[in-house]
Amino acid sequence: MLTLVLRIIIICNMIKPSDKSIVFASESRTGDVASARKRISSKDLFGSLRELVIEHVGEEYRLRITSQGKLILTK
Repeated sequence: MLTLVLRIIIICNMIKPSDKSIVFASESRTGDVASARKRISSKDLFGSLRELVIEHVGEEYRLRITSQGKLILTK
């Protein structure tokens, strides 16, 4: 599990705004200025894995790809 958490941290630290797989949005659909959002391709996040562990506020969450290709987040 620690390896998966470290992989997420490493990937997030390697990402630069110039990466093609990431989009920073500064406007909402209505054109109002919104907070910047970072878009990361699931291929870049998962690599060859099917499941990741995400640590958030001291809690562990599992993000996995189902057999139908959908994403499921569970605590």
